[in-house]
Amino acid sequence: MPFAIAPFLLLAIPLAEIAAFVLVGREIGVFWTLAMVLFTAVLGSILLRVQGFGLLSRIRAETESGRVPGRELVHGVMILIAGVLLLTPGFITDTMGFLLFVPAIRDLGWRILKKRITVVSSGFASRGFSPGPGGQRSGPVIDLDEEDFSRKGDPDSPWRNETRH
Repeated sequence: MPFAIAPFLLLAIPLAEIAAFVLVGREIGVFWTLAMVLFTAVLGSILLRVQGFGLLSRIRAETESGRVPGRELVHGVMILIAGVLLLTPGFITDTMGFLLFVPAIRDLGWRILKKRITVVSSGFASRGFSPGPGGQRSGPVIDLDEEDFSRKGDPDSPWRNETRH
């Protein structure tokens, strides 16, 4: 989207929301209009929590299997945007927010964005494990400062004279 459209949208969306409030309020009354706005905000926060936790587990599963969770990360951003839209008072933003909670619409967005972005994977540590050869975990990573570790044997160590089997 060209940045020249952004100022227009920042003005057009609130004006459209005000018009929608007036039209809906005229038909069902002010109380029910405000109740609907409050209901969509609460429903949006519940959906954000449920779908957000599900998405976090899918991201963790993709990462633990050694794959880059590009699709899941884009879905996460879309779910975050959906939550913000639902918490913003208004019927138009609520409609856009609810649409972003639909997985098929997020997949459509992913297919469009997938061609325009590049996800680069680099070596990383996850949950205290580092990938070994072939992407397999080699064991726990223990991070020590220089004063915490030395290759010289400690003469007072109880294991100094013990032979390893």
